[in-house]
Amino acid sequence: MSKNKPRDVQVFPIATDTRVLRSRSWSRLRFEIEYALAKGTTANSYLIESEKTAIIDPPGETFTQIYLEALQQRFHLEDLDYVILGHVNPNRVATLKALLEIAPQITFVCSNPGARNLRAALENSDLQILVMRGEETLDLGNGHNLQFIPTPNPRYADQLCTYDPQTEILYTDKLFGAHVCGDQVFDEGWEVYNEDRRYYFDCLMAPHARQVETALEKLADFPVRMYATGHGPLVRYGLIDLTKAYREWSQQQTSADLTVALIYASAYGNTATLAQAIARGITKAGVAVESINCEFTEPEEIRAAVEKAGGFIIGSPTLGGHAPTPVQTALGIVLSTATNNKLAGAFGSFGWSGEAVDLIESKLKDAGYRFGFDTIRVKFKPDDATLQLCEEAGTDFAQALKKARKVRSPSQPATNVEQAVGRIVGSLCVLTAKEGDRSSAMLASWVSQASFSPPGLTIAVAKDRAVETLTHTGNKFVLNILKEGNHLGLMKHFLKPFGPGQDRFTDVAAEEAESGSPILTDALAYLECSVQNRMESGDHWLVYATVENGKLLDTDGVTAVHHRKSATHY
Repeated sequence: MSKNKPRDVQVFPIATDTRVLRSRSWSRLRFEIEYALAKGTTANSYLIESEKTAIIDPPGETFTQIYLEALQQRFHLEDLDYVILGHVNPNRVATLKALLEIAPQITFVCSNPGARNLRAALENSDLQILVMRGEETLDLGNGHNLQFIPTPNPRYADQLCTYDPQTEILYTDKLFGAHVCGDQVFDEGWEVYNEDRRYYFDCLMAPHARQVETALEKLADFPVRMYATGHGPLVRYGLIDLTKAYREWSQQQTSADLTVALIYASAYGNTATLAQAIARGITKAGVAVESINCEFTEPEEIRAAVEKAGGFIIGSPTLGGHAPTPVQTALGIVLSTATNNKLAGAFGSFGWSGEAVDLIESKLKDAGYRFGFDTIRVKFKPDDATLQLCEEAGTDFAQALKKARKVRSPSQPATNVEQAVGRIVGSLCVLTAKEGDRSSAMLASWVSQASFSPPGLTIAVAKDRAVETLTHTGNKFVLNILKEGNHLGLMKHFLKPFGPGQDRFTDVAAEEAESGSPILTDALAYLECSVQNRMESGDHWLVYATVENGKLLDTDGVTAVHHRKSATHY
């Protein structure tokens, strides 16, 4: 896949009277954590041409021009009857305005929260809108009698799925997607998308697992032969397996015995993006997140989530020098509900000033709460480095919760099995990786050669390690093999705790590999590696990588090895 390809729109018939228009971006679309694998994406829109004509989910403004051109080549836009919106966000406004200019007779179809968002986004209270609450249908003729299923979650409170009984297609908006771009419209050989779909779920769905479970229950009533997703390949061949996986992944989250209440509001999407990155860091560490958009959540629900949670984090934009009223209300509920032995956190984005974040921080400090990370303040839109900081802050928060619970529980002596497994000896290495503004490293000893041709190795990466995000398929890293005798300094450096976003390579002698990843010049040898595959293995990912380059830096040196007494300790 070339990242230099121009954006385009791929049009393909998928069923009777139905086509998909895949607006394709071959490089990463924008700064949001779910795009971090940098495999491009598709913004999928759908066209149903029957007695009435409907478009489902027009793309964002980066595609407006080429999308309209693709539509106009296939039918008269002036005859368009309906625009169905799975969700409304500011990014779509330019496309919707352009459609209205050509076809002012359009009727928009969306959920009730979507109607409010749409009127506000288009600054037009006179729009023709059909509000779908779940019982209504829309007859386009010839059997295309569309049904609608509201599937709200804290990030997309207006999310709406659409079902066409004529074609048995379920238009799933954000559900079941993946951020990957290619020529393949459907998911033939669907296993190849497993990693992309799991990463997408972990970033977008895991913090809303309870709402995902509710959505799956609603959608189970419909006989479906295809998921027409908002992003990535359409789901036809792997439909049963992906549905089962969503149930299992959601169950892993909702059954966790340690949770964090993540409470926020977002004016322009920036605070929600920060919340998403923090949530990703928390769930990576094996702690569940109850994500709460306080603009759309009843006070009693906030209170119940805070009571249940081991800790809470509050995020807010600053509007007119203040926190929005829903945030102030939620803060009051937290202060009256959460005992001050619960771990706390605060974050927010702002344009010109950040009074809202300062207010939250001061109120929590005055009430005696201990903070799980330094308060995060972000001006305007977060970049990659900021999102990495947020993710690492979330992981630190979760680890602090787990550590506090462990302290309260009496430690158990290592079993015979754990003592025996601990005697497996591994070479001491440091894995280093860099991509764009993001860089990280970790000390590793669970490393083994895996293949001769091509030369390859496996390395176990704990799910909660910061560098894990940089070890997905297609990523490159350097494995620095440490030398007996001088390894203690490097070992001590990379074992120490780093703050969120802190540079791991300060005061370390290093050069840059071709991929940009650091080579530690005091190592015995180094290998430049490319990740080919990953397998989930309990609390670790087992990463298989091929070696593209390498060098022995000291011909007389001996590999440093690591001896452990138990399988439960590093």
